[in-house]
Amino acid sequence: MNFLIKNKIKVFNLLVGIIEKQDKIVLDKTEKQKLTDLISKLQPIRTDKELIRLGADSDGGYLVPNDLKGVEACFSPGVGEFSSFETDCFRHGMKIFMADNSVDSPNLDPKEVKFSFLKKFIGSKSDDQFITLDEWVTQSSISDYSDLILQMDIEGFEYESLISISTSLLNRFRIIVVEFHDLDKLWNPEFFRFASIVFEKLLHNHYCIHIHPNNCYPVFKKDGIEIPPIMEFTFLRKDRVKEFSYSNSFPHALDVDNEVGNHIVLPNDWIGNSMESGS
Repeated sequence: MNFLIKNKIKVFNLLVGIIEKQDKIVLDKTEKQKLTDLISKLQPIRTDKELIRLGADSDGGYLVPNDLKGVEACFSPGVGEFSSFETDCFRHGMKIFMADNSVDSPNLDPKEVKFSFLKKFIGSKSDDQFITLDEWVTQSSISDYSDLILQMDIEGFEYESLISISTSLLNRFRIIVVEFHDLDKLWNPEFFRFASIVFEKLLHNHYCIHIHPNNCYPVFKKDGIEIPPIMEFTFLRKDRVKEFSYSNSFPHALDVDNEVGNHIVLPNDWIGNSMESGS
């Protein structure tokens, strides 16, 4: 069913693009207020935990809160050319679990970094090619209640994977780092409905504490709202936060462009101006 939904969204978006280019008719779009409301909920906050960078000073490195003590394992679906983030997690004492059906093994030396690799994609079901996050974690050699880190870059499958995750497992992830794709399609009502469920689910027990736009695509602007199509989001579980306020300094000093050239920064629409301190 999830594959049908995904294909339906792709076909719908293709038709929208064709029709809008021909200027024949104007189809329904997401209500601007709904979109701005979602963006306001995702505006990053600054917490009492400083941000540090795990991974290389290039694509594959991410900003996370300096709150790693006691995290037992890092689960990292989506294996890239290099695995510097996982290497740094290992150096912080974490067990490393990686999964990707498109490669035979991560580019890691098992003598230097101990890791467990599963040759499957992460998705909304489990079969010979896919596995859900819940089943993956359940079959891994970790304790039943320890805190974990999730670092996910799976080229658009993050939505169906996260919408399928159980609340109990989601809450075990102290830190969540996800590269979200196709964000310019939030103007599509069907995609918005699907994606907003995922974001609301994440925000129930986690704060968004950092956003970094991937500069591989230019910023998409419509009706005065700027949306980078691909962005890296960092979330921190709410019980780890004692104080917070809006974070309004972007880019962060540790942010690095994913690619050389076409430097972009987080648009003002995604940056908050004020928030009362809380606990």
